Parts: sequence; C-alpha cells; structure tokens
Amino acid sequence: MTLRPFHLAFPVHDLAAARAFYAGVLGCREGRSSDQWIDFDLMGHQIVAHLDPAARAVAVANEVDGHHVPVPHFGVVLTMPDWQALADRVAAAGVTFGIEPHVRFKGQVGEQATMFFRDPSGNALEFKAFVDDQMLFATEEMPA
Repeated sequence: MTLRPFHLAFPVHDLAAARAFYAGVLGCREGRSSDQWIDFDLMGHQIVAHLDPAARAVAVANEVDGHHVPVPHFGVVLTMPDWQALADRVAAAGVTFGIEPHVRFKGQVGEQATMFFRDPSGNALEFKAFVDDQMLFATEEMPA
C-alpha cells in the first residue's frame, strides 16, 4: 500500500498565533485559508487550524517511560537527522518543551527519539524518529 497523507483538523484560539507557529517555527507551507481556518502542509500531511476562540488544551497525560505524555497529541515520525534539525529549530525559537528531546525505550523494542511541545493554543505535538523504522509497529509488548 502506498502511504497517503493524513488530514487532521484541530482547534486554535488565535489564527495569527497559529500561523506564526506552524509556518514560522515549524516551517509548514501555508495552503488555503479563510478568516476561520488555515491549511498547513506538515511534512506532506494536511493539518487545518480551525478558529475556536474558546479552545483550551486538554490536561490529560499518561505515563510512558517515566514521562507524562499529553493526550491527545499529534505529530510526524521523522528520520533521525530531520528530528534533530527540528529539535534544534524549535529550541532556537524559544519554544518550551513539555518533554525535552531524548531517546526513550533505550535498548528495547521501539527505541525512539521523541520530543513534545505545545502550540500557542495548547495543542500537544510529538515528533519522533527511530534508528530502525521497523520498530514503528513492533509487536513485542512495550513497557508502560
């Protein structure tokens, strides 16, 4: 099967702040837009920031490898060099990491580099990378 781009629509409370973050910080190309929404190209995937002035981040987290992972969250699985470049770019922009860039599950099935941060509306994003992409859907049980 050929991998197809996904589409994700999510709420933001300020379109200008979303534009500055997704286009300016993350480097997403902007597509169509209106006064209610903006399409962004997130590494080949279509994400759409929809204006909801009352939008607030959900404050739920699950523990994964000793960190409190925000739920919900979204992001992209990158190559290791692209992951490191994004980590450097986000840090240089002064974005606060919810979970600092690090490698989790070291020496285990599913070992991965990961980082979490939030957009200006509080939406949680995770970007990760695997040394071996075969580990993305590894079937051995993962530790909690």
